[in-house]
Amino acid sequence: MTISTNRPTEAVIDLGALSRNLAALRGIVADGSIMAVVKADAYGHGAASCALRLTEDNIGSFGVAIIEEAVELREAGISGDIVVLGSIFHGQEEAVLRYRLEPMICSRGTAESLNSAAISAGRIADIHIKVDTGMSRLGIDTADAADFAAFLKGLTGLRVKGIMSHFPAADDPKNDDFTVSQIEMFDACCRSFTSVGHRPEILGIANSPGALAHPGSRKNMVRMGGGLYGLLDDIMRGHSALPDLEHVMTLRSEIAHIRQIDAGTTVGYGRSFTATRSTRLAAVPIGYADGYPRRLSNCGNAIIRGQKAPVAGIVSMDWTIFDVTEVADAAVGDEVLLIGNSEGLSITAAEIAGLCGTIGYEITCGISDRVPRRYVP
Repeated sequence: MTISTNRPTEAVIDLGALSRNLAALRGIVADGSIMAVVKADAYGHGAASCALRLTEDNIGSFGVAIIEEAVELREAGISGDIVVLGSIFHGQEEAVLRYRLEPMICSRGTAESLNSAAISAGRIADIHIKVDTGMSRLGIDTADAADFAAFLKGLTGLRVKGIMSHFPAADDPKNDDFTVSQIEMFDACCRSFTSVGHRPEILGIANSPGALAHPGSRKNMVRMGGGLYGLLDDIMRGHSALPDLEHVMTLRSEIAHIRQIDAGTTVGYGRSFTATRSTRLAAVPIGYADGYPRRLSNCGNAIIRGQKAPVAGIVSMDWTIFDVTEVADAAVGDEVLLIGNSEGLSITAAEIAGLCGTIGYEITCGISDRVPRRYVP
């Protein structure tokens, strides 16, 4: 007999759903190429495993936030293009060259350092230029685009492979005029680069919402992140451009203990839940250390035996208690769905996010490393 050494809490990642989401998005963006954004461990879904599956689906370009994420992909066997969207820091130039990475550049100092490293190594490094068209985060100012383009012509160790920008509100129809103005600014910046002799292969301003809601933003590359994982239901809630996508992650556990308490008995830290009747409680081995938010205390739900059972008391570090009084025959070993679908019921990352005052991206990104990911084809 095989004895499991794992507690039953896990995140199940449906790679088939990932592929189907990709196919649906490809059908919308038509001839535009897709860069799969797998930063933040593929939004909590597991970057290496998701990237390997997407490689099988003929994705040849991946976006990460930091160089450490890029190195992880290379070491997992990803051979396609990897763009470091968050730029690089001093001292990382050698790794860029060793692992054949393509950093986003938005400062002269970073460009000069990488240029020096590339020349010393007898190499030419591919780079992407980040232009700030309204995010006010990273990127060269649009007014400096022409000067920056001319400056880069003098750096013989670098090749401008791409020019990119980012939308802050492409999901919001009230900001459509602003988004359109960004597209126009981006196009002007691209002309500034081509006019001095740069020949970028990739022009990309569209993220998932931009690619769906603003066809004019697609250019020849779109960056798909949340859309791949089915996480746009709250980002683009009610938007006519939102396609039917599948949620890729299911978060599940099992009932570990059941107990009966009398009316008047309190539950958990701070005694915030008081039973108003004879109540059955199920203890489930998941807590805020696993990424199940403490904000769900006394307001979250789980699906058990085809019914929703409410959280009773404060979500603690390692355990959450659910009221299963109304769940007939609930027993130790029963499956508990924290995110997922069962018998016509669903709990989504977006639903949890709504209770916590955030977005679904934060929920899936927050599922901690101590929750194992199990991949299904």
